[in-house]
Amino acid sequence: MTNSDTPPLIRPEEQVVLYDGTCKLCNGWVNFLLRYDRYRTVRLAAVQSEQGKTLLRWAGLPEDKISTIVLIAHGQVYLRADAIFRVMGGLPWPWRLLAALRFLPSALSNRCYDLIARNRYRLFGRYDGMRAIAADHPQRFLDQR
Repeated sequence: MTNSDTPPLIRPEEQVVLYDGTCKLCNGWVNFLLRYDRYRTVRLAAVQSEQGKTLLRWAGLPEDKISTIVLIAHGQVYLRADAIFRVMGGLPWPWRLLAALRFLPSALSNRCYDLIARNRYRLFGRYDGMRAIAADHPQRFLDQR
């Protein structure tokens, strides 16, 4: 998926992961990235934040009822399993190996992704509001510029 315009709020070389700030699984994913993305290859924004909503609009995605991880990288928009595998490719060893899963048929990997995404609140729980997560550096989250 592509968008011809430059994404707002981020520099051309930056990657941003948009995640559900009320989802416990999604917050776990963010905490995983904070721990293992030691090269700080991605910045983060909850879809409920103003920055997240702005980027969702730019990407042509709905601002409400979003049920996927979104990666915006180099003017491209990646969703679902593809977004996860691309982020994993930027992490250090051994996590980088998981990026090879992107060569699985997308119908299979996205089916697995969708199954988990549809049931994420039931399986992992949900916060009443957007959860604040402590950043590993001041500019990790878009709302902390």
